Amino acid sequence: MQTVRICWFRRDLRLHDHHALSAALSGNTPVLPLFIFDTEILDTLTRPYDRRVDFICKALQEIKKTLRTMGSDLRIAYGNPLKVFSELIKEFRIEGVYCNRDYEPYAIQRDRAVEQILLQAGASFTILQDQVVFEPHQVTKDDGTPYTVFTPFMKKWKQKFSSELLKEHDTSTLPRQLLSFSDESFPDPVSMGFQHTDMLFAPPEPDRNIIKNYADARNFPAIHGTTRLGIHNRFGTVSIRAIVKLAAGSETWLNELIWREFYMMILAWFPHVAEGAFKPAYNRIAWRNNESDFARWTEGNTGFPMVDAGMRELNATGFIHNRSRMVVASFLTKHLLIDWRWGETYFAEQLNDFDLSANNGGWQWAAGSGCDAAPYFRVFNPSEQLKKFDSRGDYINTWIPEIKKGTYVKPMVDHAFARNRALEVYKKSLSVA
Repeated sequence: MQTVRICWFRRDLRLHDHHALSAALSGNTPVLPLFIFDTEILDTLTRPYDRRVDFICKALQEIKKTLRTMGSDLRIAYGNPLKVFSELIKEFRIEGVYCNRDYEPYAIQRDRAVEQILLQAGASFTILQDQVVFEPHQVTKDDGTPYTVFTPFMKKWKQKFSSELLKEHDTSTLPRQLLSFSDESFPDPVSMGFQHTDMLFAPPEPDRNIIKNYADARNFPAIHGTTRLGIHNRFGTVSIRAIVKLAAGSETWLNELIWREFYMMILAWFPHVAEGAFKPAYNRIAWRNNESDFARWTEGNTGFPMVDAGMRELNATGFIHNRSRMVVASFLTKHLLIDWRWGETYFAEQLNDFDLSANNGGWQWAAGSGCDAAPYFRVFNPSEQLKKFDSRGDYINTWIPEIKKGTYVKPMVDHAFARNRALEVYKKSLSVA
């Protein structure tokens, strides 16, 4: 029976600057690269046309091509990880399994269960820091408790930061330390019940000019002023260390990366946010939850151009500009008084770069229920947002052609009425003892 170390790829679909892979290569034991299509995750996906599954398949194909040039391959499994490792234990003498840490509740539970199976078989299980610069417990208040407001967290993050933290993890010994084998199966969405999509895969090539001008251009959805690196961050086709190095050209862009770690920290310290409000009192909000109103919002048919353009962009591409995200989320929760979790779930289904912590944090920010110092009575005016960030109408005309034709629907609700109704409902609900 062959003795191996296993590098288990998850949210880190690359061979360069990969902490777990580097650690697995540190000994003399051959390394088996492994990816598992986790059916516990796949079974929760409701749409056959899912660009994320397609993206993962294409990223894995690139890894397989590279490994094959080295006389090895990527082992791809499909199923429950516990069952997959139970079978691998029968096939190999596993010295240890190496992977990078995932901070989501399911991942934590899964990894604990996998660790028990491996320990019983005499194999070690090593989880390493890779997708963040600082782990959730590494940036805290002086008394060791977590921050719950972004600005002081950001300041402490920058205070603790040093360029040493961006040192690459060496994987240059790959060619001579890989297990020699061949896996003829190529990942294909159709074999797993999904469809091929319009998703393209190419190694991330950040535009330094976009980063340089990010602070000035990021709020205008008609401008290509954001990096579009979200999906690469999400699936780890680029390392966070490489991304942060690029941020030297923009403090504003660096802050966005710190927001990402802030929300991961919140999820790790306060896992209840995955199910309900960060501030428990906000679980008492008397939502209207009108299903037909929700349908109009998802379709981009509310009569508010900034809202509808954002939703149509999301539905058509799997991407929505960050300014539009804030506007559509505020509209759903405040104008329509629909539970933020409905919007969170819809975004989770649609977003190419869906990340539980960031999606949850953004939606709770919009609803006022999250870890944010701003009061609940912040209500975006969609018309004012349009004047500020798409004054020429380039964005809305791209996504709502019927505006020029004069056939666009009328607003489904009056802004002043909706704002007053939201403030009244919030105030009444939060005043209940």
